[in-house]
Amino acid sequence: MTTPTPEPSRDPSIPSGHAPRGDAPQPNRRSGDRRTGDRRTHTPLSRMLEGLATTSEHAIVMPVEPALYPLTPSQTSVLVREALLEDEAFNDVTTIATVLSERRARAHIVARAQGVVAGLPLAVEAFRQIDPRITVRVDVPDGAMVTPGMPVLFMTGHARGILSAERVALNFLQRLSGVASLTSRYVSAVAGTGARILDTRKTTPGWRRLEKYAVRAGGGYNHRMDLATAVLIKDNHLAAVDGDIAFAVRRARELAPDGARVEVECDTKAQVGAALAAGADVIMLDNMSLELMKECAALCKGRATTEASGGVRLDSVRAIAETGVDWISVGALTHSAPALDIALDFD
Repeated sequence: MTTPTPEPSRDPSIPSGHAPRGDAPQPNRRSGDRRTGDRRTHTPLSRMLEGLATTSEHAIVMPVEPALYPLTPSQTSVLVREALLEDEAFNDVTTIATVLSERRARAHIVARAQGVVAGLPLAVEAFRQIDPRITVRVDVPDGAMVTPGMPVLFMTGHARGILSAERVALNFLQRLSGVASLTSRYVSAVAGTGARILDTRKTTPGWRRLEKYAVRAGGGYNHRMDLATAVLIKDNHLAAVDGDIAFAVRRARELAPDGARVEVECDTKAQVGAALAAGADVIMLDNMSLELMKECAALCKGRATTEASGGVRLDSVRAIAETGVDWISVGALTHSAPALDIALDFD
């Protein structure tokens, strides 16, 4: 199997739901490119952050051009607004009662643990919505590795606004940075093997595009974005067609969008053989022993992409990668990532 070389980018590529047969996940492309299987807009983060400043007086400084951020300014605004309303941030009784309205402050958001940052546009938007007069400086880009004590954001303005937006800004940063950081650890664990770390659809409802963005920020790759992006014939699909893999693949070829990738979940060598014979593009090796996985990966070599799945842990992922599989999907990246310890401190 030939793996295409990713286009030069600070950010890893996004697997396409419409990849050519046998190809590895496809590199990120400009918005509107039908090959991505997702026509929704992706906004460069620098442009996104520029759009958050209301006047030149309150401009936001962005040091570098980072990866493609998946939400439009409008989508970001709505999501952050909902979070602020949920927290009653515009009715912060403690801050209103204790902090004088004219009081100004300087504050930093800093990392207290090593990890990879993600979610900066959301944090910045939280401060903008609370008080557009707050000036925010972004000290590191999404995807940057940070160490304890390293500054992430710096802000100046009225203390009330900074205090009232603090928790919402940190919630976005801690959650998405946690996903990026855990992904980075998995990517480091398989370094040099040629295997790629992929996410799954096991995401927080409403946060999928953000969490998958965080996976890319951490050096991972995206599996299909949603049910419309690619064909994945799983065990329950096969149960519904009496285990007939050939029938399922044939129907997928006939009815799925042209060029859609067809993947079959297999847990036995016999199923792998049937999926190969049926012409599947990707063979998912589900919950197999390392020995069986190695045999199946060798059987598929040059004929289909292989994906290891099921029970993948940080302490086992290296051994899985060394079986020769192409992809390793890890649900834990999004469903079990611990928040990265990030805090806001007043100067």
